[in-house]
Amino acid sequence: MSNGISPVADSASILVVDDEGPNRYSVSKTLQRIGYVVSEAANGEEALEIMNRQSFDVVLTDIRMPGLDGVELLRRIKEESSDVIVILMTAYASLGTAVEALRLGAHDYLIKPSSSQDIRQSVARGVERARNLKRRRALLDAIRSDVFELVRSDTDIGSVTSAEPVQDAPDPDELPTEQPPTSMQLGPLTVYPGRYQITVGDKDVGLTPTEFDLLLYLAAHRGRVVSCNELVREVRGYRVEESEAREVIRPHVSNLRRKLRSANQNADLIVNVRGIGYRLNERADG
Repeated sequence: MSNGISPVADSASILVVDDEGPNRYSVSKTLQRIGYVVSEAANGEEALEIMNRQSFDVVLTDIRMPGLDGVELLRRIKEESSDVIVILMTAYASLGTAVEALRLGAHDYLIKPSSSQDIRQSVARGVERARNLKRRRALLDAIRSDVFELVRSDTDIGSVTSAEPVQDAPDPDELPTEQPPTSMQLGPLTVYPGRYQITVGDKDVGLTPTEFDLLLYLAAHRGRVVSCNELVREVRGYRVEESEAREVIRPHVSNLRRKLRSANQNADLIVNVRGIGYRLNERADG
């Protein structure tokens, strides 16, 4: 791959946990683009509920969340299954938290806002480690099975019995499917990911997929100016020179501002930083 990431994304399952919807959406899209199967949880409690019904190769979780925070979620996950790979993300890094995370068995510790490249590389390493652990466990299970067969043969057991009763596999159609949150709040906007739609007050505003992803990417990286080059790469999915990137992104921003204005929403929600790129107005944090 041109991004230097090993092609291990096929069928790997990732759980992204973050109480901030834009961050969760942005990380999920970053991972989905290279083939991961991604589920989302808005808090630690919801993550544990999902994990009771489904297994994951990697859990990528924010640390600072209301209720069950990321470090406590890590501890609970490791109590249930030590093989689950957990990556922690935080905008409030401290040596104490990092040491505690590593002591509890975190695979990696990312500082937010992390670049898409850093997230993908960390998750790729986590998936590879998860698969190595699964291969090792399968080998150990095979060895135990062989030893059991040898002992059974030597003792000439007359009837074949299983060490444990074999249970029928659950019908996939009967397994509950996890639905992503139906909406998220972004300042004065209510955002509906599944419909590429936002609501301002009582007015619905339909967005194109590019406009929607552009808005959410800026929201996930608020607090900094995002270059047009980065927006094209992460929202449109290809690379161009910065001068060309400005021409690609400008009409999408103009259309987005026009739609916000038509809903009586101040179009300055998206700020143009001349010669650099765009950022989300700080009042969108509300």
